[in-house]
Amino acid sequence: MRQVIIYPGEDHFWVAECPSLPGCISQGRTREEAVDNIREAIQGYIAALQEEATSFSAGITL
Repeated sequence: MRQVIIYPGEDHFWVAECPSLPGCISQGRTREEAVDNIREAIQGYIAALQEEATSFSAGITL
């Protein structure tokens, strides 16, 4: 797993960020929920990058 930073946010929520993936941020009512949510966010972020790379390479003709 990538490095994740977890800290208390507003309204008693926990915030989780993955600095190596810009904009990949999540939150949860507990630390554990924030960790679960950021895991899901990281998986979605990486899947979107892979899909984008596949779409990009499909448009290249040699």
